Amino acid sequence: MTVIVAVTDNPEGRLALTSAATEAKGFGTDLVVVNLGLTSLDVSGVDPDVDITVVDRVGRDDRDPVDAVLDEITDRQPSRLVIGVKRRSPLGKAVLGSVSQRLLLHSPIPVLAVKLDDDEE
Repeated sequence: MTVIVAVTDNPEGRLALTSAATEAKGFGTDLVVVNLGLTSLDVSGVDPDVDITVVDRVGRDDRDPVDAVLDEITDRQPSRLVIGVKRRSPLGKAVLGSVSQRLLLHSPIPVLAVKLDDDEE
């Protein structure tokens, strides 16, 4: 009953990581962290009682971030996906697209979406 988390290099990604660790610990299972950033991910602040596997992308030419997460879901058969979300303007939604939105729509497993408090945004 693995928990998987998509971690971006922003406050929402860090919140998703800590929330996913809490989920994994609560279920007594391991955590697979898909690092969507292009730099090394520091997981030293995550609860040491949670068994963590980090899956890194290898660079900009690597798979689409959404495909990377969906591939890990297919390979590992986790029970839940955790993602961080943030409020976006209608123009931002139309022009930029959203990894979180695409994961919500295409994930074959339940998704826990976490967001920062309004004063943290």
